[in-house]
Amino acid sequence: MTLLLVRHADAGDRAAWTGDDTERPLSATGRDQAEALARLHRDIDLERLISSPARRCVDTLEPLAAVHGLTVETDDALAEGTAPDVVDRLLRRLSAQDVLLCSHGDVISATIKELRRRGDLGVRPEWPKGSTWVFDDWPAPTRIDYLPPPEAG
Repeated sequence: MTLLLVRHADAGDRAAWTGDDTERPLSATGRDQAEALARLHRDIDLERLISSPARRCVDTLEPLAAVHGLTVETDDALAEGTAPDVVDRLLRRLSAQDVLLCSHGDVISATIKELRRRGDLGVRPEWPKGSTWVFDDWPAPTRIDYLPPPEAG
């Protein structure tokens, strides 16, 4: 099974947003990144798309959901500020599925750091907005790939 971890696309400046941060939408750049992610991952067989409930995460996956004919599911385990053990329990439950998860920088970084602690990832861990980590043969990956944010346009 394949697990993909995606950090949400660009949502502009957090400090400039005056509303509830969970409702902060993607910026124009982020919408372009979301479309580019859909193109990048269009040929991957996916059974589920699961996102943080934050609007910017769900919006990141909407173009990909349309390509795959899937619905974006939300799970609080992917919300910003979630403890690593909560995320780990979600990952264990998903071990028999081809799934793409979208979350936030803090959740992605903690997850990648924990996976690195368990074994060498083979690449330097980073997680810019719109980036993807691909784990083949999840939950005991035989190959781990880092994909930088795709070029928009």
